[in-house]
Amino acid sequence: MLPWKRLFRPLTALLLTAAIAVVPAATGAQAAEATVTSESGWNDYSCKPSAAHPRPVVLVHGTLGNSVDNWLGLAPYLTKRGYCVFSLDYGQLPGVPFFYGLGPIDKSAEQLDAFVDKVLAATGAAEADLVGHSQGGMMPRYYLRFLGGAAEVNALVGLAPDNHGTNLSGLTNLLPYFPGAEDLLSTATPGLADQIAGSAFLTKLNEGGDTVPGVRYTVIATKYDQVVTPYRSQFLEGANVRNVLLQDLCPVDLSEHLAIGLFDRIAFHEVANALDPARATPTTCASVFS
Repeated sequence: MLPWKRLFRPLTALLLTAAIAVVPAATGAQAAEATVTSESGWNDYSCKPSAAHPRPVVLVHGTLGNSVDNWLGLAPYLTKRGYCVFSLDYGQLPGVPFFYGLGPIDKSAEQLDAFVDKVLAATGAAEADLVGHSQGGMMPRYYLRFLGGAAEVNALVGLAPDNHGTNLSGLTNLLPYFPGAEDLLSTATPGLADQIAGSAFLTKLNEGGDTVPGVRYTVIATKYDQVVTPYRSQFLEGANVRNVLLQDLCPVDLSEHLAIGLFDRIAFHEVANALDPARATPTTCASVFS
């Protein structure tokens, strides 16, 4: 076997493993969405924000996720606390059901822009708060910087966001050794290619600084992240930024990239603090019971 073929097999396997790690189990999301979201109280367009929580919360799923599966834990957590919560699907590829966030990220940001406008019109609110997982915590920054989102958003909370891309524990450094691999990735799944550290998309996004004025940013990361690596590349610099490492709050929290967005109640508690800093309470290991 040729040397490059010996390398290609483990590279392919590891890339697939990384992809699977960010895929919530498929649940027939489109068919079940109306039932799941109505029973759990989110995506209710009759919801009107309260004085305690005056802004609707828009949840932005990660790569290969969707508007339901990514939020079966966090959406009910927030609705029970009195928030009007909404979620969208974005980044769809033709003929690929359920697994979204694969299209060009700049186009996905346009979908987010339109969805926020829809939510603001329905709720009557002047601004929204955004909470995103993985790509969903990074992609909104394009909307904020280039599509006028800063005028419509108060806060962006990112759970394991790939703000400066990922090297998949060094795997992406091997792509140049496989002729045509990068072109294939860009053509077939541009949303994945855009997230590789050093991509043209990320270079444009991060030129001139990580933040825009008028928006509060919170990044919640785990040191056990196996998808967005190195994990500290998730953190932002700039005014109105708070970077949080889960293990600083609870050293025994073992959540990795998927768990932080799906069911980690310590992370959820910190999301609630970020959405309402005036009423924030300390996040500790005991927050799992809150």
